[in-house]
Amino acid sequence: MPTLTLKNLNPELHARLKALAERNRRSLNSEILMQLEIAVFAPRIDAARHARDLEAFVSTLPSVEHAAIGRYKRKGRA
Repeated sequence: MPTLTLKNLNPELHARLKALAERNRRSLNSEILMQLEIAVFAPRIDAARHARDLEAFVSTLPSVEHAAIGRYKRKGRA
């Protein structure tokens, strides 16, 4: 199995990784491997496609009269 050595690690990054490892009940090495796997194998997100999908979804929602909502919220209040 290949090995990797990390040099010149920022002390703040080391501390955060160590805290993550403790919180996740892993060794520091296991936590670093997990974080690398998450970063490398995370699915790529097409932001433009998601924006188009969101706009398409929002366009299917009924229009809202904001003034009417305000009236409904105040109805029955002094």
